[in-house]
Amino acid sequence: MPDYVYVADLREKAQPPQNGILSQTVQDGQGTRTILFGFAAGEKLSAHTAPYPAIITILEGEASLRLGDDEYAAAAGAFVWMPANLKHGIKAKTAVVMLLTMIKGG
Repeated sequence: MPDYVYVADLREKAQPPQNGILSQTVQDGQGTRTILFGFAAGEKLSAHTAPYPAIITILEGEASLRLGDDEYAAAAGAFVWMPANLKHGIKAKTAVVMLLTMIKGG
């Protein structure tokens, strides 16, 4: 088994559901965990914090992102780096595919 992860097209791997939120771990180890999310239009993750720095990349769709006290309209191509314990949340305006990478350290 190789010690790397290759996915030809993340957008195909996470088809947004008709209802709800689907998540699947793409990679976990060596200090990071990468999770692919598919959100149905209108779904949200309420504002919360995490103990690790993280990166969000919007691959498809349009969403409203909360980062601390700020709110952003995000679409395919949007990139966010967040420090640990930053309050954040997301609401999908359309069906959304999002990649989340948590940086857990060595």
